[in-house]
Amino acid sequence: MKLWAGRFHKELDSKVNDFNSSISFDSRMAQEDIEGSIAHATMLGECGVIEQHEAQKICAGLKEILADLKSGALSIDPEAEDIHTFVEGELTARLGDTGKRLHTARSRNDQVAVDLRLHLKKQCAALQKQIYGLIRVLCQKALEHRADVMPGYTHMQRAQPVTFGHHLLAYAEMFLRDADRFSDAVKRMDFCPLGSCALAGTTYPINRERTASLLGFSGPVQNSLDGVSDRDFCLEIASCISIAMVHLSRFAEEVVLWCSWEFKFIELDDAFSTGSSIMPQKKNPDIAELVRGKSGRAIGDMTTLFAMMKGLPLAYNKDLQEDKEAVFDAVDTLKLCLTAFTPMIDTMKVLPKNMRAAAAKGFINATDCADYLVGKGMPFRTAYQITGELVAGCIEQGLTLETLPLEQYKEHSELFDESVYDAISLEHCVNGRNVLGGPAPKNVEMQANRILKLLGAKPHD
Repeated sequence: MKLWAGRFHKELDSKVNDFNSSISFDSRMAQEDIEGSIAHATMLGECGVIEQHEAQKICAGLKEILADLKSGALSIDPEAEDIHTFVEGELTARLGDTGKRLHTARSRNDQVAVDLRLHLKKQCAALQKQIYGLIRVLCQKALEHRADVMPGYTHMQRAQPVTFGHHLLAYAEMFLRDADRFSDAVKRMDFCPLGSCALAGTTYPINRERTASLLGFSGPVQNSLDGVSDRDFCLEIASCISIAMVHLSRFAEEVVLWCSWEFKFIELDDAFSTGSSIMPQKKNPDIAELVRGKSGRAIGDMTTLFAMMKGLPLAYNKDLQEDKEAVFDAVDTLKLCLTAFTPMIDTMKVLPKNMRAAAAKGFINATDCADYLVGKGMPFRTAYQITGELVAGCIEQGLTLETLPLEQYKEHSELFDESVYDAISLEHCVNGRNVLGGPAPKNVEMQANRILKLLGAKPHD
């Protein structure tokens, strides 16, 4: 039976019923719906809105329903309009008129709002836990490869030497910000809309602070119109997810490049690669490619939510039913990607010799060569020009700055001597960049340990 059936003389058309129904996706909030109802019933009993013994009976009945759902003794009816209708209907079937008292001083408008907030708070915590797991893997890998030189890039051109550990920690910093964004989002959504009812609150003497406290919220939403119509928290969580997915996508793109024969900086474990149906030599980075592709899906979910909200007047509108599929899909997409991506990074084989060889061929120590001349008193712009001429000569002869004979150095400036080879060695170039945030191995070790210390109080996988 529909909760709103009293006003109508005809049954809802079956096709419209299917269109109107949300049980197929809001059923995942069954536990939160029951938790919210238990808190509501408890408060109603304490305030004398319903009899205390009835409140206790309702709470006991709701707990039994939740236990039966978890054990499989009870299945959610796919014909129910929504999860709220199903739970209340099941409670009434078990308790009779007592069950019908649960909905006193409540609307499905504030009920779905509290369910969604409770559910997304849990999902944010679960996503943070997965992100922390990826960050730990990155830090461990960074420590292992803190001194392994690789070319750093700008414009996808070899630019200056860094270490592989330093490169990985750049992503660790990104994912730390992602985790923090979820914390910030939860702070703003941590208010209870129960008691807002349909839009204008209630004349019953309820205690909204008590309900908020029972459900673990910081407090009640302060405006009843805002309580039922606000979906900022969905927009914000979808935005947090989209940013995290963009970071994963950027990382995935580098993984795709690194494991290609053109780079060959890493090799993915067989468990995280696939082959070709026609080319037996292929080892494809499908996991990384799928993560890269799924970032578009998460961004699409976010766009759906923003487009849905942009024209809605206050207060509740049925359009808001579209919030759940989009935000749930965004949550599930990030979860799925992290589940596959983290062990892929953890098990990949790093090939430091190939990285070192690529760094040597890219003249990425040219800046250090110029700095060498500056250190001997030459103006930087003059040193820059001379170094550019040296690089051009190396390219013509198939040499590198490390293999260029000293005589040719001296043809460009008498300031050059044997010490230039130490100054431009890739290891010296990296070790010299020991400013805070730089790629020197000691810095990498310090930063990785700093992050691991930060995560010490965070949940582990």
